[in-house]
Amino acid sequence: MNRLNIFLSFTSIFLALSLEPAFAGPPFITDDPQTVDLGHWEFYVSSQMNFTHNDVDITAPQIEVNYGAAQNVQVHIITPLGYVKTEAGKAYGYKDTEVGVKLRLINTEDGFMVGVFPIAEFPTGVKSNQLGNGKTQLYLPAWIQKSWGKLQTYGGLGYWINPGTGNKNYVFAGWQAQYDFSSAFTLGGEVYYKSRDSQDAVNSAGFNLGGNININGLHHILFSFGKLISLTSYTGYLGYQLTI
Repeated sequence: MNRLNIFLSFTSIFLALSLEPAFAGPPFITDDPQTVDLGHWEFYVSSQMNFTHNDVDITAPQIEVNYGAAQNVQVHIITPLGYVKTEAGKAYGYKDTEVGVKLRLINTEDGFMVGVFPIAEFPTGVKSNQLGNGKTQLYLPAWIQKSWGKLQTYGGLGYWINPGTGNKNYVFAGWQAQYDFSSAFTLGGEVYYKSRDSQDAVNSAGFNLGGNININGLHHILFSFGKLISLTSYTGYLGYQLTI
């Protein structure tokens, strides 16, 4: 086999592998235990949106970076700019910074995974402008995942440590399922529950529908939209993902 044939063979293998959807976590709130491969990167430029009555809370935009720092270990950071509009006023600026480490603890050949993903949100946003919490928050979730060919499902439970006057620690639970209709298109949905995070808040549950479009092995478009079931509140996500 000459060098050209060897090159074409490896190129074909690479393209076949890279066109497999790399869709997990974003565009959904529910996350998964799957980590970025060792030495590889994920970059996102995205916007998360929440509309409740006349209130608006969006990131515009936020930058997310994930890196495979070791086998089954992923480091993670989100740096968001945001716009907030409520009865108290409106503001645009830098919001709280998110940093985390995902650890995949179990990864079997039949597509079953278990992992944890501790996250800290640092109070880099200005609380008086509604752009930050004012205190460091910690999120301690555990996630499981199972795949059957083109069908994948994942979910789990997490506990938020949410300090601050009037705030309450709270629980988040979510479950998601998705199906690869082709190498270029994946569609899925999630349901989730969140207990109240402050003295004057209420427990809430919601759903999101969304998916991703794989332009090629490197470039992806992610989207979702949904609603809180008991409240007049709508959510959305739109993002571009680069995987290298």
